[in-house]
Amino acid sequence: MPSSQPKENVEDSCVLSGRTLRSSVSPGEMPREKLMARGRKTLTDDELLAIFLRTGLRGCNVLDLARQLKQRAGSLTALGRLEAVEIMELMKGIGPAKAATLAAVFELGKRALQESPELNRITKPQDVYELMANELRYEMQEHFYVLSLNMRNEVIHRSSVATGTLSRVTLHPRDVFRDPIRHAAARIVLVHNHPSGNPAPSQQDMELTERLQRAGQIMAIPVEDHVIIGTKGADREPFYSFRLAGKLAAI
Repeated sequence: MPSSQPKENVEDSCVLSGRTLRSSVSPGEMPREKLMARGRKTLTDDELLAIFLRTGLRGCNVLDLARQLKQRAGSLTALGRLEAVEIMELMKGIGPAKAATLAAVFELGKRALQESPELNRITKPQDVYELMANELRYEMQEHFYVLSLNMRNEVIHRSSVATGTLSRVTLHPRDVFRDPIRHAAARIVLVHNHPSGNPAPSQQDMELTERLQRAGQIMAIPVEDHVIIGTKGADREPFYSFRLAGKLAAI
């Protein structure tokens, strides 16, 4: 959601800069020219946003606009969650064209990361995090996924089985094992996100994992792990693995 901080008048804050982008940045440092000469990885978040915004507002160059837009949202991740109409509400002067472009760019990037031209092999919880984090970290509700693996621990199917509220999701074992049975999975990995960013499991998470592990044993489709996706903090990793924590019984 957009930042709850009071919204200053964007025109006033931009007018204070009293400069245009081209008058304050050398030609070789303009975002588009910099990308073409040095590659996309050399650009900052603000410079990448500026390319899609294309132009600034009255008294506010495009880099200042990109910087303020990200600050208003709270973070790049938070900005990526917003619909076009919500982006327009962040700052006075952001019209449908700019807002729609940014919303489309974030959605396209999200979809690109979901494509798997080659089978993803899961050998450790970090693999699960890298496969699912870019999709789930944008969500404001809990989403529960099941990864069906073959004998080589390659992901042969990914199922979205439930969507919950901000803090909980409810599902039945039959929903979890329907697709793994259909795709003849050798084992499965459970994945869901915590919108709060803290991946520590709740009591409900622990009870659900235990129940699904028992169901997997009965159907001979063992639960390899349950990975909760969050965000990295000063004193925590961005994900929690039941297997790494020793909370998943050996099968």
